[in-house]
Amino acid sequence: MKARSREALAGYGFILPNFAGFMAFTLLPVVASLLLSFYQWDLLSWPPKFVGLGNYADLVRDEHFWQYCWNTVFMMIGIPISMFGSLLLAVVMNQKLPGMTFLKTVYFLPSITSGIAIYVLWAWIYNPEFGLMNWLLAQCGVEGPRWLESTTWSKPALVIMGIWGSMGGIDLVLYLAALQGIDPQLYEAAEMDGAGAWHRFWKITWPMVSPTTFFILIMGIIGGFQGGFDSAYIMTHGGPAGSTTTVSYYIYNNAYEWLHMGYAAAIAWFLFLVILIVTLINWFFSQRLVHYE
Repeated sequence: MKARSREALAGYGFILPNFAGFMAFTLLPVVASLLLSFYQWDLLSWPPKFVGLGNYADLVRDEHFWQYCWNTVFMMIGIPISMFGSLLLAVVMNQKLPGMTFLKTVYFLPSITSGIAIYVLWAWIYNPEFGLMNWLLAQCGVEGPRWLESTTWSKPALVIMGIWGSMGGIDLVLYLAALQGIDPQLYEAAEMDGAGAWHRFWKITWPMVSPTTFFILIMGIIGGFQGGFDSAYIMTHGGPAGSTTTVSYYIYNNAYEWLHMGYAAAIAWFLFLVILIVTLINWFFSQRLVHYE
């Protein structure tokens, strides 16, 4: 065997485990879910019943599904707030001040702490009888609501918790890296020209971190459409009255609670199309808003 052939064979051998894993755990399940979306199947009977586009037609007429879509979009209002907060924290932590290393560790802790522990902690904070949130409001003379038991306040409660958990996480690290890549001479020149702190931020910092902002926004939107299951499952079980049930939670219920596997697959593919369209729209507009130099 020639040396060139041996090198090619060795290369194929190196990529074979990754390729096999991709086929077994990614590509084949994705293709299977697409095929399954055209069937009715409860995991117990065989063979599955072919219904064509019936699952998708039921999806369009499903009032609960559209309610849960609204819940999912509502939960995403925390994304821009969290991004802005992460950027402000990054600007502060990028200064050479004492104690910054400790603060970076403290702010990053929610990202490495067990999610279940975080949700249990916040469920206690939101407790209407002895929770910290209502106690703080009472000190200001405000009667706090029954956060997780109210159809009005349950979604804002989860949004507040999400903002708290994400401001000091990966987004903060990415913004810190972007800020440290900005040439300090740009700030020196702007300061010599009489630019104030706000003008330096708006004219230098914001454009220079725009690629990072675009990346965080895209990943935040994708995660927002796919997320919301863990917190709702632990804290509210999707209630009250479905007010915290998201699309991902609805997929879980259909697949593993009600055994409507075909319908769950149809919802998942609808969600994929929505994420794809939104991502393409963001990508189109990013050409005008993102500056790489």
